[in-house]
Amino acid sequence: MKLRPPAVPLITVDPYFSVWSLADRLTDTETCHWTEKPNTLIGIAEIDGTPYRFIGADSSIPAMEQVSLDVTALETVYRFRAGGIILTASFMTPLFPDDYEHLTRPVSYLELYAESEDTQPHHVQASISASEEFCLDCRGQMETETTHFALGTDISCAGIGGKEQAVLARKGDDIRIDWGRFYLAVCGGSTDEFQKDGMKFLRASADLAKPALFAFAYDDIESITYFGQNLRSWWNRNGKTIEQALTEAFADYPECRKQAEEFSSRLYREAEACGGEKYAELLSLAYRQVMAAHKLVLDTDGKLLYISKECFSNGCAATADVSYPSIPMYLYYNPELIKGMMRPIFRYAASPAWPFDFAPHDAGTYPILNGQVYSGGTDPKDQMPVEECGNMLLMAAAVSVVEHDASFAQENMELLEKWASYLMKHGVDPENQLCTDDFAGHLAHNCNLSLKSIMALEGMSLIKKLLGEDGTAFHQAAVEMTHLWLKNAANGDGSYRLAFDRPDTFSMKYNVIWDKLFETGLFPKESLDSEFASYRRHFQPYGLPLDNRETYTKSDWLVWTACFAPSKEEFESFIAPLWKAYHESSSRVPMTDWYQTTDARQMQFQHRTVQGGLFLKLLLDSGQCSVK
Repeated sequence: MKLRPPAVPLITVDPYFSVWSLADRLTDTETCHWTEKPNTLIGIAEIDGTPYRFIGADSSIPAMEQVSLDVTALETVYRFRAGGIILTASFMTPLFPDDYEHLTRPVSYLELYAESEDTQPHHVQASISASEEFCLDCRGQMETETTHFALGTDISCAGIGGKEQAVLARKGDDIRIDWGRFYLAVCGGSTDEFQKDGMKFLRASADLAKPALFAFAYDDIESITYFGQNLRSWWNRNGKTIEQALTEAFADYPECRKQAEEFSSRLYREAEACGGEKYAELLSLAYRQVMAAHKLVLDTDGKLLYISKECFSNGCAATADVSYPSIPMYLYYNPELIKGMMRPIFRYAASPAWPFDFAPHDAGTYPILNGQVYSGGTDPKDQMPVEECGNMLLMAAAVSVVEHDASFAQENMELLEKWASYLMKHGVDPENQLCTDDFAGHLAHNCNLSLKSIMALEGMSLIKKLLGEDGTAFHQAAVEMTHLWLKNAANGDGSYRLAFDRPDTFSMKYNVIWDKLFETGLFPKESLDSEFASYRRHFQPYGLPLDNRETYTKSDWLVWTACFAPSKEEFESFIAPLWKAYHESSSRVPMTDWYQTTDARQMQFQHRTVQGGLFLKLLLDSGQCSVK
């Protein structure tokens, strides 16, 4: 990978079990949770009796020279040099999108192997240590308890957890898990524990005469509170223990590794073919982040719930306007997970607790889903009526089109029709309200919200058609609104406004991309082409600003807008500044989606699922969303 990742994924399982390196070299800083709080890993290789450090920043032990770093969709591989050997460290989490057993199994791998560089024989002993921070909100939060045990004859395992086990007792954004137990295991080695810097550490050690396999695991017992009930993840839905999960993980590692390499290679090839090398690298870096910001659980009826955490934007769970930009990746790989994103919103909207005829914003604060928390729950001040109605309708339509089956939409038709009716009344020229880009504040007559309404109503007509029903009224409403939009949004020079009442303004018209995805032809090609051409005059060093009000941008919307490019070459040139932003940014965090186009500096947000939106070019070129 030529891209210098702003942060490097190491362990990526879910919003709580997530460890990153925020440096170019793994020995430059301590490893941390995606929230930037320490989750300390230490890696030591004793070469012919001399210790060298390859993970962590303890200056008392000399660091190995980092030779290379490569990040693929499912694997992070470092190579180090010291004492006449080359050490390869491969972190891998098997987040296969359509294999729920591996997707939810809370086990991540590290494989180490050493090879002589100077042709001389060397003895190498490696150890991996993990701190109590893995099972606490912050170090020292409470006393911890440890355990050591064997799994079969080959696997040595150590576990650690807080003495106070308050399962699902806390919620919020900048917090980490403080219930359940963390496990460190090794095949063919041993485990012990020690104290350092006032903390307990688990340690696993192995001889590197042959490759050694380590595993990190977390048993959270119960994962999500869902309208008053605590739910388990898929992997332990039937009572499977963490010991069984670890045993299975070691047994199927060779096959997992093979599948991971095949998946990562295929993603890269397909992305490079449609969007170029830089695009392929962006998707490779984004994939694990998107997957690991969700938790897959089953409701009491056995239906999938795929719960996102709105990372470092407010911690909301199952946010509709965070799910919406993420769906290109899931439409491409597994639309069933999109249904899991939508079910919490449908359930809450159908309850007596939701008093409005438009869609909710969220279903709680992660990991507690007991109803919307944004805008004080049901305070009308900061709701997103047009935004969320459009999001839910478009997600339902996209899933229906990709699957050639609208049965999921039909299950929720009463709500979808209510929201479509709301858009027919209020979507043509939206009142002063928030959209998904809520950091920009309220805006009346928002042209992008109007576009979302148009495409959502057209989506509703497609759902009706798939059901064999008459969707003419929705299609006709979309057609009439399109004519009004083209007239009222025009700047007169081939470009279109931020808001209907603001001449000579601009914004990225990302919501109209569905006209191209569905191939519904509502908007004249020359209008879309002239709008796209107008963006060039607004470019900054690190990309196109979101609109004329500020110089910041959003990575997801930038790629959606780039998909109007008339050629692959034009697309590549449009997204090259985005690649450059991550490559050069001084903000060393998991991929931010909100940054300054003048200096690539993070505004806020990191580790969010919306980076699934970067996959839109891949989805577009696949033709999966076309209704023709």
